[in-house]
Amino acid sequence: MDSSTSEYLRGTLKTIVLGLLAEKDRMYGYEITQAVKERTRGEIVLTFGSLYPLLYKLEQDGLVRTESEEVEGRLRKYYALTITGRQTARQKLLDFTNFTQLMNQVMQLPLTLTTSPSPDPSTL
Repeated sequence: MDSSTSEYLRGTLKTIVLGLLAEKDRMYGYEITQAVKERTRGEIVLTFGSLYPLLYKLEQDGLVRTESEEVEGRLRKYYALTITGRQTARQKLLDFTNFTQLMNQVMQLPLTLTTSPSPDPSTL
């Protein structure tokens, strides 16, 4: 992941996590990281150092609730949206969709951002 992708990720990590949790009843941290990695074909990789502090904050803010379950002899912590979390996820996803549409309108970039081609030396 390049530095510009990391910059965009920091600004959208909350939306990504809320969106994933809105799709499923519950997920655990590693499952969230793998879902992002798979959906982006490895282009975006969430680190545990950025994910878990966010999940903790979402829990403190009342947007997610946790439940622990023993799986194969290990305790696994699952995260699920609260009612407020579902409402917040919906709004964040709508806001993000609107923002990306506006950015596309502002930028209207051509498919390539290269400079004009070099002149053919045989025509000089």
